[in-house]
Amino acid sequence: MPVNLTPNAIATINGGDVNSKPLVQVLDIKQIGSAQERFRFLISDSVATQHAMLATQLNDRVKTGLVKKGSVVQLIDYICSEVQKRKIIVVLNLETIIQECEIIGNPRPVSDMTGPGTNQSTQNYGSNMQSVRPALNAQNCNNNVQSSRPTLTVPSHGNNIQNLRSAITAQNQTNNVQNFRPTVQPPYQPPPNYRNHGAIMKNEAPARIIPIAALNPYQGRWAIKARVTAKGDLRRYNNARGDGKVFSFDLLDSDGGEIRVTCFNAVVDRFYDVIEVGKVYLISKGSLKPAQKNFNHLKNEWEIFLEANSTVDLCPEEDDSIPQQHFSFKPISEIENAENNSILDIVGVVISVNPSVPILRKNGMETQRRIVNLKDGSGRSVELTLWGDFCNKEGQKLQEMIDSGFFPVLAVKAGKVSDFSGKSLGTISSTQLFINPDIPEAHGLRDWFDRGGQNAASVSISKDLMPGSTKNEIRKTVSQIKIEGLGRSDKPDWVTIRASITFIKTDSFCYTACPLMIGDRQCNKKVTRSGNSRWQCDRCNQEFDECDYRYLLQVQIQDHTGLTWITAFQESGEEILGYPAKELYCLKYEFNDDTRFAEIVRSSLFNQFLFKLKIKEEMYGDEQRVKITVVKADKVNYSTESKYMLDLMSKFHKY
Repeated sequence: MPVNLTPNAIATINGGDVNSKPLVQVLDIKQIGSAQERFRFLISDSVATQHAMLATQLNDRVKTGLVKKGSVVQLIDYICSEVQKRKIIVVLNLETIIQECEIIGNPRPVSDMTGPGTNQSTQNYGSNMQSVRPALNAQNCNNNVQSSRPTLTVPSHGNNIQNLRSAITAQNQTNNVQNFRPTVQPPYQPPPNYRNHGAIMKNEAPARIIPIAALNPYQGRWAIKARVTAKGDLRRYNNARGDGKVFSFDLLDSDGGEIRVTCFNAVVDRFYDVIEVGKVYLISKGSLKPAQKNFNHLKNEWEIFLEANSTVDLCPEEDDSIPQQHFSFKPISEIENAENNSILDIVGVVISVNPSVPILRKNGMETQRRIVNLKDGSGRSVELTLWGDFCNKEGQKLQEMIDSGFFPVLAVKAGKVSDFSGKSLGTISSTQLFINPDIPEAHGLRDWFDRGGQNAASVSISKDLMPGSTKNEIRKTVSQIKIEGLGRSDKPDWVTIRASITFIKTDSFCYTACPLMIGDRQCNKKVTRSGNSRWQCDRCNQEFDECDYRYLLQVQIQDHTGLTWITAFQESGEEILGYPAKELYCLKYEFNDDTRFAEIVRSSLFNQFLFKLKIKEEMYGDEQRVKITVVKADKVNYSTESKYMLDLMSKFHKY
């Protein structure tokens, strides 16, 4: 059956037309890219050929053989973009008309032209190659002209005009060009939609809204309409190029496509206060770069970087076609086989919440950690570790709900898998927590739990913890510090000891400290009086009128196995004495109220604490000494401690 491709389709598309829905033939298909599968086509209108990129959502058309070499397709949705002064067609949707047929016509490559309806300037060569005729419009090429030309061997992907000229020259050297007389060609006529009166003006029409899944770097003009599902904190950085600031936010469109948007420096000032989570925006004129998968968990190989000319416009009317959030939930049982550090979405019923505890990070900064246990209908439960602000926001709310006897449903967006001591999940900066979300999965889980799921047996895929303890907590006695040689290895030991305070040295219980900030941390180095009675910091090389006062307590503790000395700094010192260091300093040295001072110290003695200790051997002069530092001091909660002891005894009873 004869097939007629759309005449002049390539030239028309290059001219900016996106509505004609032309019939073209696929001459070649090539897979490109390694990060994500992409396919590049060579398409033809029977006269001219042009490269085209297939949107990733159409990859299955190629994989299933619906589109192959020789296929005749109708371009339903497409755009034409200019990349490095070369035009490329991006196919967003197509329909297969004929799955496979012979090549139609005698198509040849064309170069990119600024105006529609023109193709590569084809030189009309005569006996001496000196007469060059004007370029032919693709619409005016006919069989007579084509049959009168000598046959050229040109690669099907040749877009380089020099290659075409070389092929022409080689052909002329092997043919009797003296006898060749090309058919007289009609004069150049522009297509009827364009008048021959000068240069084509740049297309300034608004960019067409396309799906996020169709975005790629080959597009010159695009716009997306999407909802902000997450917004990161404003972060400052310093590198070889100097200081800077950055923030990012995540977008979701009506087709379920997601992408991250990042802003730097001056662009941050324009858009940080504009972007609100939950609002819908129309965004255009950004650049696309490969996503940094170390920091970006979204299922998109690209990331948008907004620039000085980028536009972000709020859509005032709510668009119900765009969901509030997109989840890809996995049952808890699948976490067992998940790779370490992979990012997952889960939903489960909260069955327990541990108290928030401070943790000292490797960089010396202290943060909060809280353990939440979740279960679902897969017969498994898992620990979710909340870090930082999650502990005091969502974590505290969950704690209050559990304490009141209610077991909430928690949806976790972008939790990070850890394989330390079993499998668990943890929050990261881009994690989002939703308590009792209004989604079908949460309603189904709520119904399952209330109908008997609460009493259904479940196996924890995380480390088994005793009631009253926290994850990775190692309980020791005072005597075990010496017997087991804690702190004498290359790395410090971190242990928890339940003990009572028996003595506190008061002769130098605090020191004068530098109050200046270095970055986001206080200096805290010891300061001294200068000659002009001002405080001076040798580290900061500055003077100031007021200093800070910080605890440096030497405390003796004792349990049923022995006693030892520990050092408590600012935060743990306040937990032990119950007063700021400056207040006690003024009481003792400025008001000379030794009686009141002694009462405060005495009231702290013989109280039981759970001391979280860092034990490390250090060099003092020529002598190695084990230094024991308090990381956290909590007064013993006897109810929680009793549960811990009972569970510990039950474990011993089994043996």
